[in-house]
Amino acid sequence: MSVVWLAGAGGLVACGSSDTTVSPNAGGASAAGGSFTAGSSNAAGSANAAGAPTPSNGGAGSPASGGQGALIDGGGAPSTGGGAPNTGGGAPNAGGAPASGGAVGAGGNGTAGMTQNVGGTVGSGGASQAAPCDIYGAGNTPCVAAHSTVRALFGSYDGKLYQVRRASDKTTKDIAVLSPGGYANAAAQDTFCAGTTCTISLIYDQTSQANHLTVTPPGGWLANGGTEANATAAKITISGHTAYGVYTTGSFDEAVGGVGYRNNKTKGIATGDQPEGIYMVASGKHYNQWCCFDYGNAETNNKDNGPGTMETLYFGTSTQWGRGSGSGPWVMADLEDGVFAGGSFAAPATNTSLAVTFVTAMLGGKAGSFRLKGGDAQAGALKTMYDGNRPAGYDPMKKEGAIILGVGGDNSHTGEGTFFEGCLTSGYPSDASENAVQANIVAAGYGH
Repeated sequence: MSVVWLAGAGGLVACGSSDTTVSPNAGGASAAGGSFTAGSSNAAGSANAAGAPTPSNGGAGSPASGGQGALIDGGGAPSTGGGAPNTGGGAPNAGGAPASGGAVGAGGNGTAGMTQNVGGTVGSGGASQAAPCDIYGAGNTPCVAAHSTVRALFGSYDGKLYQVRRASDKTTKDIAVLSPGGYANAAAQDTFCAGTTCTISLIYDQTSQANHLTVTPPGGWLANGGTEANATAAKITISGHTAYGVYTTGSFDEAVGGVGYRNNKTKGIATGDQPEGIYMVASGKHYNQWCCFDYGNAETNNKDNGPGTMETLYFGTSTQWGRGSGSGPWVMADLEDGVFAGGSFAAPATNTSLAVTFVTAMLGGKAGSFRLKGGDAQAGALKTMYDGNRPAGYDPMKKEGAIILGVGGDNSHTGEGTFFEGCLTSGYPSDASENAVQANIVAAGYGH
């Protein structure tokens, strides 16, 4: 999103996205211990003489509503320990929707009888047999980018998840999964970073497209480029394993920069009006009212190239353009020059606040329409927040195919949030596939 600052009676109003990173003690990530600091709210700032945005009531800190906990871990329904939720093998059904982890049916993605062994058996690495990208692939909408610092998104993936950089000597170390299809080897990070601090320097793409994410390059609202996330600021447990998310922080100071990751030279990502699907699991406790904590498809030059040149998920309480019903936070779509909860800036009654500890957010885009879904990543099913026409001026779309995380399409940097996993697909996923992915996420055991 672009950023326009309007000075008025209420102080500074941000009319665009900007997502920055601040240092671990500036209301954002904690130091090496891994616990979150409480950070002050991002209140409306005041414009300085030169028109640059500066916060007047607190820095880049915790969300305006919802705050952030000492750790991201929270309650919710316990998982089955990562085991397969399907007890009967999941025979195909006519509608294609899986029972709690059952099969993707014949009416879903054309993969009748595919058993959802989501979560698999918990051993040394908690290996799974059918992970999110297996499900999407079976539905003929394969993952073309898959990112996570927490777990494998393919049941057979046995490679690197992310890389950390040590402050003491600037050396790096890759952090892989404990076993094929399993969870991150967080102990390797702890050993490597002992006695110093680390940042996340690279997030590996688990697909063959090699759409890896590195720190946001200079351009747009980040003249000096982005900064790397504190590697221990988003410590969680998942099915009994320690793991670390990507904790982004926001600031109104362009010189400070912002936590953000980007790849402007991708392979296989949707462009123009091509269909795609996007999902992410994020913290439901770490967000704010500014724009934009985004993940998805964006411009390739770090600039605002106009309506429809990006299509990303957004999670937070921004009301600068559209909004959902209630007080938020909401799952919305950043389509450039507008963040939408539905087909216009009006609040759709169906896009309700999502107050949970871990959030599943989904976006599907195709010619003429888009769809938003949200749910509790610890329990239950997805809810369709919006499914309908694109806003006026956004049909057809003009997607460019870069990938961003934690910043807006033009590197705007006042939003904040925490990312754990996500992917982009080639093609528009079916409801059956998305329901099965949600079942897999729940079975993965976030917070347990």
